[in-house]
Amino acid sequence: MTVTLASCRPNVAGYVVDLSGLVPSQQVTSRRHCGSATDGVPPLPTGGGKGCRVKATSRRSAGVSRSRRPSARRRSVGCWSRRRRIESRWRRPRGRCRIGGGVVGVVELLPVGRVAYWRGRRKLSQQVFADRLGKSKSWVDKVERGVRSLDKVSTLQEVATVLRIDTAVLLGRDVQPTDVSDRTADVERVRAALSRYAIPLGRPAGSRPLPSGAQVDRQVAYVWTTFQHARYARVADRLPELLADVEHAHAADPVAGRGSLVEAYRITASLLVKMGEPDLAWLAVDRAMTAATGDRILVAAAAVQLGQVLRGCGQVRAARSAMLAAAYRIAPHVVEEGAPEELSLGGTLLVQAALAAARSGDETAVADLLDEAAALAVQVGDGHDHHRAGFGPTAVQAARVSAAVELGDGGDAVAWHEKATDRDGWRWLPVEYRAGHLIDAARAYLHTDDPINAGRALVEADRMAPAEGRHRPAGRDVLAQIVRDPTAPTTLVHLAATIGVG
Repeated sequence: MTVTLASCRPNVAGYVVDLSGLVPSQQVTSRRHCGSATDGVPPLPTGGGKGCRVKATSRRSAGVSRSRRPSARRRSVGCWSRRRRIESRWRRPRGRCRIGGGVVGVVELLPVGRVAYWRGRRKLSQQVFADRLGKSKSWVDKVERGVRSLDKVSTLQEVATVLRIDTAVLLGRDVQPTDVSDRTADVERVRAALSRYAIPLGRPAGSRPLPSGAQVDRQVAYVWTTFQHARYARVADRLPELLADVEHAHAADPVAGRGSLVEAYRITASLLVKMGEPDLAWLAVDRAMTAATGDRILVAAAAVQLGQVLRGCGQVRAARSAMLAAAYRIAPHVVEEGAPEELSLGGTLLVQAALAAARSGDETAVADLLDEAAALAVQVGDGHDHHRAGFGPTAVQAARVSAAVELGDGGDAVAWHEKATDRDGWRWLPVEYRAGHLIDAARAYLHTDDPINAGRALVEADRMAPAEGRHRPAGRDVLAQIVRDPTAPTTLVHLAATIGVG
């Protein structure tokens, strides 16, 4: 099997303040008395005196100027009813509410108090702050009191710019959340690891002893599992050391170390495709294909990532041709007599060929290839993960969603999505697979002009695997489309503002 990859060459040119405890409205004690409306008796002292002085809750936050003058009229009766009315109106109970199918905290939905806090820190009056935003003073007052919510990414960014703080700080989050690492730094670490051309000599690098072959196999399995749980930043951290270890193990024993070497490069290629770096992923998958030469199972396994890379580079014809050649090479002549790993790899390669055909708009080929893959999937069943392919009947139905989205048929994509997620095999798919599918489902809902369900799918994907939507360019693009809609869930609006999408 020969595939021309010249057109897919890699680019080597160059590579708070914690306010979560701040209550929505700080309670300010004010003194009142229940004398007559016309007398001028001052408030009674608290020490043992008789009277009905109470502590009323005020809506004023720290640094907020009065927007209304107190009325000259005083109520002569109803002191306790006044207190209960104030408290029931202004004291919002701490709790949780549901948005888009997920459970989120109240402080996450509405940054009440934070705008007033930071405006006070910047020594800006409400009027000056409103002028700089191009808003009215009434608008600022309503935002600070929680009457009006900041539910647009552009508005959040404008407020943060005037206050000279990061949007994440305004929302009460860390500037760099722990689950969202810098994608550029991750890619650079992997690039540096792939740029090493030191010849392994079979001795320790520095003072670190070389792991045994069994230890290397366990490391590869651990990193694969980490990838399938969508912990991409952790995978990027582990890959440089893993690549060095598998190269040394392969140099020490080429036969025993070949499998781990191929798998490590497969992980590298998969990660780079997720991060939108197919050119660099080409280098990793090319090394995997070279190392797998002579072993039909390893060649088929590496070809799965080859198909992903070629599609990512826009080489859909080459991807389809290569996937078909690899699939028919590994697939048994009689399906019922095939080994599960052969059927899984053959079916996965047919799925990759179908996705390439969908990218080129060939509906007939897509249907035929996915039907062939479905026939193999019946023999394999759900709940298996031969060679980290996750292949089975549910995976084929999920692939029909992706293919329908590529073909622009949103209605069919939504229907297949509902069928796939209703199957028992849905929960057996890897986390990154399910989260990636939900992003495709969100795209399908957008094709059918249903931004509400698109938002729900993306919220579920973010709950399941945050890095899938925050690292992947495809996930960020879908998020940007959803938050432009006025009905977008507030959680997604805040997420978009936090990670700089919008």
